[in-house]
Amino acid sequence: MEQQQNSRLITGEKGEADVQLEHSLRPKTFDEFPGQEKVKEKLLVFVEAAKRRNEPLDHTLLCGPPGLGKTTLAHIIAGHMSVDLRITSGPALNRKGDLAAILTSLKPQSVLFIDEIHRLSKDVEEYLYSAMEDFALDIITGDGLGARTMRFQLAPFTLIGATTRAGLLKAPFRDRFGILERLNFYDRNSLVMILRRSAGLLNIPLTEEGGVELSCRSRGTPRVANRLLRRVRDYAEVRGNGQITTELARYSLEQLEVDPLGLDQMDRKILTLILEKFEGGPVGIDTLSSALSEEVDTLEEVYEPYLIQEGLLQKTPRGRVIMTAAIEHLKKIDPSITERMRLSGRVHSGASGSGSKAQLTLE
Repeated sequence: MEQQQNSRLITGEKGEADVQLEHSLRPKTFDEFPGQEKVKEKLLVFVEAAKRRNEPLDHTLLCGPPGLGKTTLAHIIAGHMSVDLRITSGPALNRKGDLAAILTSLKPQSVLFIDEIHRLSKDVEEYLYSAMEDFALDIITGDGLGARTMRFQLAPFTLIGATTRAGLLKAPFRDRFGILERLNFYDRNSLVMILRRSAGLLNIPLTEEGGVELSCRSRGTPRVANRLLRRVRDYAEVRGNGQITTELARYSLEQLEVDPLGLDQMDRKILTLILEKFEGGPVGIDTLSSALSEEVDTLEEVYEPYLIQEGLLQKTPRGRVIMTAAIEHLKKIDPSITERMRLSGRVHSGASGSGSKAQLTLE
């Protein structure tokens, strides 16, 4: 599934090609970080207060979809407090010994960042409890009646966890975080600011209108915006004069099959299938999985969230139902849909915004 996510141009998941780019574009301070104003304001207060008291920041949990800047915020927090930053991920910490080796090497007030923290194993997660609360590790030596517990004191540190699925964290673990913030999708103005900054750092000529066009198709995600910027730059250099204008951006994104709503070919395939083959729904996820030759988990975790968020798809107890907004969008992208539906003699239905059925009139 991870390979499938990373192969999409408009996914928020980090691909190998994104690592080096994001390192060069990553903001270093809160002032350089566009968007997420409420989250930034609160974090700045918490960080500054801890710095003045010469104490480690409370353990912090950052939630939200991939590509919104959770890792960047961890770098900014560590930089603002002038402390060391250690980075790892939940899947990389397979054993308690791996975690113990990292924790015992931390300096006072260091920041330990764990990405995908919801993927920690149960043993490793529970091993963190005493480390987070008491800055200590309990190590058991010996077996049976001869077993003894030894406690090792740790340097006070801050754990920053990042997760796309906060609901998978157990309540006792989640409650140990003193600060819990959720990052939301970015508005277009913030994305334009991000694109303008990235274009400047990469020496890409970008007009204001070109930035707006890119922001509209970036699904509210900076990682997607920067990825599209790089790809459109290629078209600007080969098919244009090197500058990204509105016309050049539209042409490039059409060639990349990213439509004005930020949907790609697979997104439209899902919506079109429900509309044409299943009369607008409801249709079960297992049926969709078979018809699309995709795994159920991939559909639920990769494709559906954005479609549901944009009001194009609805999950009901009976299955997935296409919304009227999706039908109108498909008609604009592919007018032949109307003719195909007329020829088939079908009357399709979609769910209205209130969740009730709304009959589609084909004109």
